[in-house]
Amino acid sequence: MRKVIVSVLVLAALLVGAGFWWMRPERDKPIDPRIACHVGIYRLDDGRLLDVAPMSEPGLRWRLMDGRTGKLKQDAAGRWSGTVGWSERADATPVTLGTCEAPAIAFEGHPGTKLAFAPVDTRFEGEGETLAGRLVLPPGDGPVPIAVMVHGSERYSARTFNAFQRIFPAQGIGVFVYDKRGTGESTGRYSQDFHLLAADAAAALKEARRLAGPRASRVGYSGGSQAGWIEPLAAQRSDPDFVAISYGLADSPLAEDRDQVRLDLIKAGFGEDAQAKAREVTDATGAVMASGFKEGFDRLESLKAKYGKEPWWNAMQGEYTGELVKHSPLALRLIGPLHDEGTSWGHDPMPPLRATKVPLLWIIAGSDAEAPPEESRRRLLSVARVNANVEVVEFPGTDHGIIEFETAADGERTGIRYADGYFPMLVDWIRDGRLQASPYGQAQRLAPQ
Repeated sequence: MRKVIVSVLVLAALLVGAGFWWMRPERDKPIDPRIACHVGIYRLDDGRLLDVAPMSEPGLRWRLMDGRTGKLKQDAAGRWSGTVGWSERADATPVTLGTCEAPAIAFEGHPGTKLAFAPVDTRFEGEGETLAGRLVLPPGDGPVPIAVMVHGSERYSARTFNAFQRIFPAQGIGVFVYDKRGTGESTGRYSQDFHLLAADAAAALKEARRLAGPRASRVGYSGGSQAGWIEPLAAQRSDPDFVAISYGLADSPLAEDRDQVRLDLIKAGFGEDAQAKAREVTDATGAVMASGFKEGFDRLESLKAKYGKEPWWNAMQGEYTGELVKHSPLALRLIGPLHDEGTSWGHDPMPPLRATKVPLLWIIAGSDAEAPPEESRRRLLSVARVNANVEVVEFPGTDHGIIEFETAADGERTGIRYADGYFPMLVDWIRDGRLQASPYGQAQRLAPQ
């Protein structure tokens, strides 16, 4: 018996070390105080806004409101150098920061002045956990709209890394940002249970209104990716004045893996026959995931035997399918439940979407490889046809995050900037309650017609 237990423990250790990348937890990383002093949003002398934010890796990220962005890293001698977007390609854009003791930021030769806000930190009760939040309002004492920032699937502190807590207040919008459960200074275990997270978001909206008092005018939700599943659920639990969603899926979480695998095969040059067979596999891996690694193994094993030697098999990656098919049922049964994050795999987003009666803006990334948009676009337009409050906008040629990218010869994408018009679109819609008639870069307004 002892040998069996030891063998199981060894197997578990090997599997955690060698695979199961989709389950590995991320951790908050402290920000180096030598660069944290530079974090802020600056008004350049030509009127432009420049945000300087920490990254989860060492260094800083700058963003202009026209979508240009880059990374800044400091060497051992204190010298700064930049790279374009999310690439490692050297960026010639001149950026100087000065030091913590003598800050002197300048961008493209234009000096900048850091804008000052008076954030109010708070702790409030979510669904069984205590969450750490922060309200940031624009200067003044008049009423302002407030965006409650709903997270994606990230496992780090939103109060540390969410740049909208500076971008929005600099343009007349209040922001309430909070660490999701199990991250930052919030209690509890990290979870992807959309119903729990929606309850937390509803509590955040209530706390934002309480803290803002008479300064709160319209208060609603804004966020990207996983927030597309959470915000409509939160709207059913609360009374928001608006809902803004970027690059989310109006389909089930299982569809994310299914559609990613289809794109994997298209990228590898496989046609409809291979795609149809791969769909059988993603249905089977989805059943395993949805069961909490308790069921569906016989079906998955039969498909391995049937298709495992076909040339398209190893092209499957997806959100999790490419990893699941590498491991035995025993391995999956042992390790899977240990890393269960409570993901609402069977969630149907359409009922809460149809039930949302307040103004809703959904921004699609037209070439999204992480959340492929084809089915979501169709579903959103079907909702917009019967609900005049729903606006659907698409930025063509952008990936997850509304990010423009370059594609290498091997098909790998590298983000180079946010789409021109993306930040102004969010600001106008949340601040003014409508989009302007003028274009937002290359954005296409799909609904209303």
